[in-house]
Amino acid sequence: MLLNFKVLPLLPFDTPIQTIAQTYIDNDLMPRTLAGDALHLAYASCYQMDFLLTWNCNHLANANKQQHIRNLNTRLNLPVPLIVTPLQLVTEVNE
Repeated sequence: MLLNFKVLPLLPFDTPIQTIAQTYIDNDLMPRTLAGDALHLAYASCYQMDFLLTWNCNHLANANKQQHIRNLNTRLNLPVPLIVTPLQLVTEVNE
């Protein structure tokens, strides 16, 4: 059986993404040493993703960071994606 996969579009990396990520770092939302975390959130926010799926519970899927993310994204006029781990999206199947 052959699986039918759709091609996912590549989201461009442009100046707004860089600027948003730098704003997260400058406002101590993400550490400078982990710029990838800032970029991950910047992509999800800039491209208005419903969810940001991550295993990173230190800097992204962290309940203590949620209000700071909401406040900063509100100041930047950006939506706030729902940041979840894969386990939060799994539904239990009862047979």
